Amino acid sequence: MKLVSYDDGKVGRIEGEEIVRLDVPTMRAYFERGGADDTGERTPLAEATLRAPIFPKKFFHTAGNFREHETESKNVNWSHEIAPWIMFFQNVDAIVGPDEPVVYPEHLTEELDYELELAVILGKSGKWFGPEEAMEYVAGYVIFNDITARDIQRREMRSGVFSFCKAIDTFCPLGPWIVTPDEVGDPHDLSMELRVNGQVRQSSNMSRMSGSVAEIVSHYSPLGFSAGDVLSLGTVSGVAGFSDDPASLYLKPGDVIEAEIERIGVLRNPVVSWQEAHGEPAPPRVRW
Repeated sequence: MKLVSYDDGKVGRIEGEEIVRLDVPTMRAYFERGGADDTGERTPLAEATLRAPIFPKKFFHTAGNFREHETESKNVNWSHEIAPWIMFFQNVDAIVGPDEPVVYPEHLTEELDYELELAVILGKSGKWFGPEEAMEYVAGYVIFNDITARDIQRREMRSGVFSFCKAIDTFCPLGPWIVTPDEVGDPHDLSMELRVNGQVRQSSNMSRMSGSVAEIVSHYSPLGFSAGDVLSLGTVSGVAGFSDDPASLYLKPGDVIEAEIERIGVLRNPVVSWQEAHGEPAPPRVRW
């Protein structure tokens, strides 16, 4: 089943070429209640405006799970090791949905990058459980594009931590919908591809992850999960910042990003300037 948030905040499931509205106020409430009944209202999918599928209570941002990403970081002598088992919380106010713009904050960064990731939706509350129980908590999968300001990230990582570089407004595209585990099958056998203006930038497979989804979910369970929480699984190789010519690949206004994961879908987002988004020039440059 594919679950969507659409139009003015309605929640529904896709059935063929239509959205069947569900009797629940938000997607988070859908998971908190353990589901919802149909209302009988139907909307053609082509006529609906899809929104970010969920705004979670907590967004667990994990990293270092694809060692190929750490390996490529050595191409540019990246300032810090991308160690396994990195975790921080994402700013849920930065979430945008499919076809919503990523706003280029040129007063903050000159090195805007992309990171294709699969994320899981936690379907129920829980803590302190092992890998053998973890998949019972996974209620769905969604595509996450971890937009990152690399120049800010390098400065932040001098302290060994980073967060601001990934938490700026609109830096958290999520969507286009949530796909339930029965439709996805084995999450470790999904091809992944990110394109910018049709050009492939990242291409990999979930099979290359160093741990399993169950291990990652259980590893962070001591922090306590709530129904509807999101947990990302890290990115693969191919980011602009770790390439031989980063400057030519960093995102800029006018670019269109397509993040695709097999059996999930395609998350598409344009990049726009601050002027286009806000109708006024960007604020004075901030030096990090």
